[in-house]
Amino acid sequence: MAIPRQLPNAITVARIPLAVVFFVLLLLGGTYGLDDIAVRWVAAVLFIVAISTDWVDGYLARRYEIVSDFGKLWDPIADKLLTGAGFIGLAVLGELDWWIVIIILIREWGITVHRLVVAKEHVVAAAWMGKIKTAVQGVALSWAVLPLHVFIGIDAWVIVTLVLMVIVLILTVASGIDYIVAQVRGSRQS
Repeated sequence: MAIPRQLPNAITVARIPLAVVFFVLLLLGGTYGLDDIAVRWVAAVLFIVAISTDWVDGYLARRYEIVSDFGKLWDPIADKLLTGAGFIGLAVLGELDWWIVIIILIREWGITVHRLVVAKEHVVAAAWMGKIKTAVQGVALSWAVLPLHVFIGIDAWVIVTLVLMVIVLILTVASGIDYIVAQVRGSRQS
């Protein structure tokens, strides 16, 4: 089966407007979905679908050998826009502490800016630890945006969310350090 060469890139680019729509819906749903639980569910499902496309575009690009520099550069940017919308939205709603969000965003956008700066020289693809970090962020944010407190109670939901976010924070910082070390080693070898 032949697929269009630009399909993985089109999927990547589609995550960008989905991030904006998700962010607006998340805020409209309100804290824990108390303003509008249906809107919160829609926001959560949209986030889960959008974050899942990260796996889909990567799989298609590798499977059909159509990996591109555009995809290597823009895929992580689209991921960071989507996850950043989730982190910021949850902080705005008071469901996640700002200090956690700020540390995560500094790491995420610092590395993204670095990737953009060096893009003319070479494209820095995501490393294995960065991919694990993104997957765990996707799971943690999916949990956090789903209004599951309706089923398990607010206290249990808050505890699980906090544990997941601490894991995300540790992985985000660790993968950032791994990225910096790899870039320093790479620059010394060239």
